[in-house]
Amino acid sequence: MTSISELLLDAASIMAVGMIFVFLFLSVLVVGVNLLARIAGGEEPEVATPKPTATAPGLSPSIVAAITAAVHKYRNSTKD
Repeated sequence: MTSISELLLDAASIMAVGMIFVFLFLSVLVVGVNLLARIAGGEEPEVATPKPTATAPGLSPSIVAAITAAVHKYRNSTKD
């Protein structure tokens, strides 16, 4: 029968081997992804950002004001 200290030593060595293996695997993965990014990279396409508009087309400012007031009143009434 093995003692508890031998079992703990075996467990610690297995844990260390596992952690080293995972570290090496992730290191190789990072290096591989970086190399692939350099090889297949190229220029990144520009992302078109839409210009913000104050109101949607077709909505009058009075309707937007009424909706804003209704939302504000609803939010204040639910705080009670």
